[in-house]
This record gives sequence, C-alpha cells and structure tokens, in this order.
Amino acid sequence: MSTYVVVGLQYGDEGKGKITDVLSAESDYVVRFQGGDNAGHTVYVGGDKFVLHLLPSGVLQCRGKCIIANGVVVNPKAFIQEIGQIEAKGLKTDHIYISRRAHVIMPYHILLDVYREEEKGGTHIGTTKKGIGPCYEDKISRVGIRMADLLNPEILRDKIEKNLKVKNALFERYFEKSGLDKEVVYHEFLALGERLKDRIVDTERELNEAIGKGKNVLFEGAQALMLDIDFGTYPYVTSSSPSTGGVCTGAGVPPTSLQNLIGVAKAYCTRVGNGPFPSELKENLGEKIRQKGREFGATTGRPRRTGWLDLVSLKHACMINGINRLVVTKLDVLSGISPLKIVTRYKTEDGKIIDYLTSSTTKLYHYQPLYEELEGWREDISEVRSYEELPGNAKKYIEYIEDFLGIPVYLVSVGPERSQNIIRKELF
Repeated sequence: MSTYVVVGLQYGDEGKGKITDVLSAESDYVVRFQGGDNAGHTVYVGGDKFVLHLLPSGVLQCRGKCIIANGVVVNPKAFIQEIGQIEAKGLKTDHIYISRRAHVIMPYHILLDVYREEEKGGTHIGTTKKGIGPCYEDKISRVGIRMADLLNPEILRDKIEKNLKVKNALFERYFEKSGLDKEVVYHEFLALGERLKDRIVDTERELNEAIGKGKNVLFEGAQALMLDIDFGTYPYVTSSSPSTGGVCTGAGVPPTSLQNLIGVAKAYCTRVGNGPFPSELKENLGEKIRQKGREFGATTGRPRRTGWLDLVSLKHACMINGINRLVVTKLDVLSGISPLKIVTRYKTEDGKIIDYLTSSTTKLYHYQPLYEELEGWREDISEVRSYEELPGNAKKYIEYIEDFLGIPVYLVSVGPERSQNIIRKELF
C-alpha cells in the first residue's frame, strides 16, 4: 500500500492545496477528512485559478475517485456550487463522492455562527461564519443531521423539527432574531438529498479495501495544527482535528495504514482571524510580505497577518503529527529581504527561556520571541527548478529548518504554479 497524508503545520494557508494537486496526479483516491467549506485551497493551473473550499484539492488531477469523508461537515449548496464551477471549466466531476456519515451544515448552523460573532461582549474567534463550529457541536451532541438522513424523508423531517424547536427558541429569545420555517428547511434539504443521492456512499469500506489492494490513497487536511481543536491556540481554533491523527476518525482508516506523513509550512508565517501570533510583523515589512505573497484569505478575502517563521510552534506541530517529510512553500517571497529572522525560543513573562509551546493561549500572548538571524538573498528564484541552482543563502535557510526540526525537506515551492517546485529529496 501507498498512503500519503498532507497536513498544515502553521495556521492554515500554507499551500496544501498545491501540494495535494501535485501528488494527486499519481493517486487512485484523494480524500478530504475534516473541516468544511471554511477551507480555502488555491490551485493555479496555467492561466486558470481554482479556489476550492469543500472539494478535495486533488479533484483537478486525480485519476481515480475524490472522497469527502465522514469527518467533513458538508454544506450541500456549497458543494453543488463548487461542482458547477469545476464543470464550467470543462472538467469532469463524476468521480466525486460524499460519505453517508458526513454531517450536514444546516441554515440554523450558519445563523448561529453569524449571531455569535456579532454578539457584543462575546469572544470573537474570527470564524468564517460558515456554520462549521455549530455543525460539529450538533454532531457531538448527537442531534446532527447526516448525509444519509437527506435520503430518508421521515428521519429528516423528525430531526429538523426537533432541532428547530431548540434553535428557534434561541434565535427568538436570546438573539432577538426571527426563527426558521421548518417546512421550508425540510423541503429544501429533501430536494438537495434527491439531487445528490448518487454521490452519497459508504466511503470508509471502499477506502480500506483500496488500501488493502495497494492503491495510492492521498489524504488531505484543511486548516492546520496550530488551529487544531486540542493542540492549537484554543479557543482561537477550528472545530476539528486537522492532524494526521484526524485521518483515522475523519476517514475511518486505522493508524497502521498511514505511511507518508507530509507537513506543509510557509517559509514565513501567516494567520487569519484572532488569536496569539508571537512572530507577527506589524510594521512595513509585514505589509511588504503580505502584498508580495498575496496574503489574503481565499475564503474570506481578509488580509492575513504576517510574521517570521516560528520553529518553536513548527516543532510542536511536527511532533503531534509525526511528520517524516517537510514541504516549504513560498520561499520566493523572501527574496530581497535581509536579514531573515527565525524564532527558535520564547522568553516568558517571568524571564524564563523555553523552546516548547505552552498550552496557555493567555500566556502565549505575552511571550517574547527570540530570533536567530540569517542572511537573505537578492535573486529572483521563481524560475529555479533544482536545489543546486538556489542561492547559497536560500539553501542555508532550508537547511537550518531541516537541522532544527530533524526532518528532511522533500519539496520547496517557489511560486503558485503547479510547475514551480524544487524537489529537494525524493519522496520515500
């Protein structure tokens, strides 16, 4: 068997979509295992730009099937819209399937997300307001609606009635907003189920059989480890586990089936939304990197916060994920910047020097990052295709990351196009 897992190691937006797209050309299956349409994976192919939110990034090249697995929360309307956008480009979509066990994002989930973010005095997480968190809440509370329920009219009606009894009371009495009409919601989602019925299948059995037959299966995560519900900067995190461990519960495969664990990180760091960001650059250099790297959210369009590469958090992410190969993206964005800084330790409020990540988000806000400086390079490296051709200081930057983390860098990305890659070391 050959299984590959691609996960983010920072705060999302590392370029996972591009790496998944590249690897999917040799894959029999590409599997999205968590998150929802809050993701924003951008893939450039020639003159075309594809921004994928819910569909696996391998949809453009996968020679077999693309699976939205049980760990994903699915907005059926967003799914249909993305399918239409792909088909409008002349690409096929008949190889895309959704797990029967995947939970459905309902209109009341989206309203809850919006109203909570707008609430005065509340904790503003900076969500995409797509209903992701509330949908996962219902899943854990055992009142969620699954894709299979869209195919059973009686169960669907019963679940919608019970959910709206609670949600409408919350909307009307707490948020002082209008409730939803249960008949309107029921008929809308019954129709969506009918439209999608041929794509709703049992995915976990097929995936395990494929792995057993030695097929190439590529698992794709959304967001990243620093946004993980358990190991990220809680509560400024997503509502699922975008880790290699999340593959097991999110796709229904055992950990013994996972072989090649690939972590993706930018050559610097970005973050969208609220939460601590120790290496953040708030002066002109931060804006320069933002503009040069086109650091604006693919889903929201929000400007991303930018900062220096943080190896303390990266080490934490690699440890939790068990990463055995690294990908470094956007190295080209650092051309012309010197010196370059890399976070290697933190100084706590009481003056202690540490080289590990705290579980206390409150404390992390007050940690002072300690840097190592490396000389930069001036050359444009966007056309470089071999590691030997990189400027010496660019190679030193990559090798510093490798030495610090003790993990080899297999690929370096020097631009957004599918072809703008440097293979540092062959993949396994």
